[in-house]
Amino acid sequence: MAIIASTARVGPKPPKEIIKAAREAKRHPEEYDPECPPSTPEALAEFAALRAAQKKKDIRPVVALRLMPDVLAKYKALGKGYTGIMADVLNYVADNPEILSKVH
Repeated sequence: MAIIASTARVGPKPPKEIIKAAREAKRHPEEYDPECPPSTPEALAEFAALRAAQKKKDIRPVVALRLMPDVLAKYKALGKGYTGIMADVLNYVADNPEILSKVH
């Protein structure tokens, strides 16, 4: 078996100025940008703490449900992400008690 390398070219070749600028930028990747200064260690620590708090809030417990086969089939027919849709429906019903009063 042989390995074949190839390059795909789509569209016109970029102008020489853009190629030159890209090569120059590649040589100096850590150049200071006044509009985006480097983060300080204190700012990075603050960002890490914010992300940890957000991640803790976003944890969803895993729950096992017993569903009728036809109900599960209807949700699965929605395609990839059907469990998220099921969660949204449950959230909507939980936030609207008048719907629950009709069922029970």
